Amino acid sequence: MRIIVVSDTHGRIDSFVKSIKSIERPKFIIHLGDYVEDGEKIQSITNIETVIVKGNGDYFNQKYEEDKLLEIEGKRFFITHGHKYSVRNRLDTIMYRGEELKADIILFGHTHVPIILEEANMMIMNPGSPSYPRGVEREKTFGIIDISKEINMSIERVKDI
Repeated sequence: MRIIVVSDTHGRIDSFVKSIKSIERPKFIIHLGDYVEDGEKIQSITNIETVIVKGNGDYFNQKYEEDKLLEIEGKRFFITHGHKYSVRNRLDTIMYRGEELKADIILFGHTHVPIILEEANMMIMNPGSPSYPRGVEREKTFGIIDISKEINMSIERVKDI
């Protein structure tokens, strides 16, 4: 099963949508906030079910939750934007929350910096941002998770229009 993970689109989805149309169709998309409306537009354009949590830029939106726990292919996914867990400064708080929830996978955004790591028997991903990248490389990115016998995560570059 393939899952696409995106965060921090901030009103700019065209290049991201073009990029995902050129790869294997995922089972669904997870949008980690900062412009939940973009998640809704992505679902409408691609006709791919999109799971959405809200970020700090979606403060007044009452339709979506800030955190979700999903069960996918027997794995527990803790998804959040990350701002509530001080992810710009450290990852221990979000990891503790993941441990409390017995999560296998933690997905978060907020920093616009892509990472993949494995810690305390949890896989952790921040897909970066397809709109406003930060970090050393400043590449526009999104994430892909492939689940079969093993879980494989990758960070993919957005194709500019």
